[in-house]
Amino acid sequence: MASGNSWTKALFVGIWNVLNFIRSAFFNIIFIVIVIFIISAAFSGDDKITVPVKSALVLNIKGNVVIQKEAVDPLQTFVEDATGHKDTPNEELLDDIIFAINNAKEDQRIKTLVLDLENMRGAGLDKLEQIAAAIDDFKQSGKPVFAIADNYSQGQYYLAAHADHLYLNPMGTVLFEGFGRYGMYFKSALEKLKANAHIFRVGTFKSAVEPFIRDDMSDAAKEANNAWLSAMWQQYKESVANARNVDISNFDEKADVLLAKLEEANGDFAQYALNNQWVDALKTRQQVVNDISDIVGKSDSKRGYTNIDLDDYLDVIRSPFPSKSKTDNVAIVVAKGEILDGSKQPGTIGGDSTARLLRKARLDDSVKAVVLYVDSPGGSAFASEVIRQEIESLKAAGKPVVAQMSSVAASGGYWISASADEIWAAPSTITGSIGIFGMFLTFENSLEHIGIHTDGIATTELAGISQYRALDPKVGAIFQRSIENGYDKFISMVAENRHMTKEQVDQIAQGRVWIGEAAKDLGLVDHLGYINDAIASAAKLAGLEKYDTKTIEKELSPQQKFMQKLFGKASAIVKSDISSEPNALVKLLNSVLGDIKPVTELNDPNGIYARCLACEI
Repeated sequence: MASGNSWTKALFVGIWNVLNFIRSAFFNIIFIVIVIFIISAAFSGDDKITVPVKSALVLNIKGNVVIQKEAVDPLQTFVEDATGHKDTPNEELLDDIIFAINNAKEDQRIKTLVLDLENMRGAGLDKLEQIAAAIDDFKQSGKPVFAIADNYSQGQYYLAAHADHLYLNPMGTVLFEGFGRYGMYFKSALEKLKANAHIFRVGTFKSAVEPFIRDDMSDAAKEANNAWLSAMWQQYKESVANARNVDISNFDEKADVLLAKLEEANGDFAQYALNNQWVDALKTRQQVVNDISDIVGKSDSKRGYTNIDLDDYLDVIRSPFPSKSKTDNVAIVVAKGEILDGSKQPGTIGGDSTARLLRKARLDDSVKAVVLYVDSPGGSAFASEVIRQEIESLKAAGKPVVAQMSSVAASGGYWISASADEIWAAPSTITGSIGIFGMFLTFENSLEHIGIHTDGIATTELAGISQYRALDPKVGAIFQRSIENGYDKFISMVAENRHMTKEQVDQIAQGRVWIGEAAKDLGLVDHLGYINDAIASAAKLAGLEKYDTKTIEKELSPQQKFMQKLFGKASAIVKSDISSEPNALVKLLNSVLGDIKPVTELNDPNGIYARCLACEI
């Protein structure tokens, strides 16, 4: 019997080993096939990209315009492009767009610039201002600029307004919505869940936690938000009206006025846009092709005229080898995204990782000055202070620091900027929001409702603080006192660096948001301008007449660079036209999660945050 059992066991072991071998072999073969496919795709003998002798540069901006791209796994990008299911957002670097336009101005092969902005999504007003300035400068070459679209969003139209020829499809739409700030409020939902929100904050206008303690926007928040949103809308209208040479009253902000004009156009939005001088002509796609072809000639490309798009043009004109200048440098350190504790990938500000970049600039003998390029609504107070301390070390080393605020530099974004020798902001920059908060949700009532209880013993009143137990009011008072101390440190630091009294800072702080123009008048920033202005100012502070710029960023390992190049090229080859549009329910869930996400990601070790939620429009 024992012998039979041994034989049976050996049989099953043998079968298992065979099956295991077959399984491993199968997956190894699949893996090898995928690798061979990727390598062959990446290194296939494609024709080298060239710029035709008479060509249109098509500025087909895709996704969001940013000052730094989020770090994305190249393999993930390849899989998303191959399957047509894309979760990571498309992004275009502001510097790349401006570089391409400036180069095209002098490029004799480029005969016209075509703004095809259908796939452009979000872009801060400051970024649109800089692209528009580059378009205006391009026009000085005498080369025409065309804007073509089936429809224009508000941001897309801002750029299109600077074209010589602005065309709209006869079935298209131009509609100005203005700027608004609407969010979801969860107080009643938390009550239904029997969750308790314990809020600790300082600042009359610090509205970051309002969604968790109210069902509507407070009067104070409405007052502050209306002030900067109205100022930003005025800037938008003035810029577009000047570009189109129309009266600012053309912006129909009242529904009844818009309806009356739409009635005159027989309900046709395209005709309404033409009547209101928003566009030069209504033209079909083929008519647009004919107009541009008259300049650069027809082709069998999908556009129908000789062209090169933005990405291909950048591949042609951009040197694959970084310059190694021996001259003095003004270093640029980008601080873009949420400020979180620890080390983070590009696209998010890590207290430790961003401080390391600043330290790298401090230890680099070729770097004589630093520009901190900020685009952030804030986040962790602790991480913000870690970064600010490194800025103080740079100044102590004799290297001047200039902060350049992009679309947003509020709360923690202002914290990390405050110690700079100079602060520059765009007229439309959202800044200020000097205030801090803490939040702690407990679910003891929720658990009790379903029959779960928490009990135990501790040696102190502080032990056992948990989301599953009621928060002792005395412990809550301790947290609030800590928040008040943090606020005092914040305004004291601002007062010291901005040469103001604490009382003066407190009057313009209280968590209130300001636009760049107002911030300059209040003394929160020194100058209005853009990144090139900040670089020139940093060089002047360092006494430099001749200098180069040098971006300090996290270096990729040779393996990472290889994978990025390999999967990046393969991704471009296998990119699919499949698209998946989420249904209404998915959009709603994404919207709810999007409102909650900024708070849930915060990871300050002390639970103290300088974060501006109202800065997102």
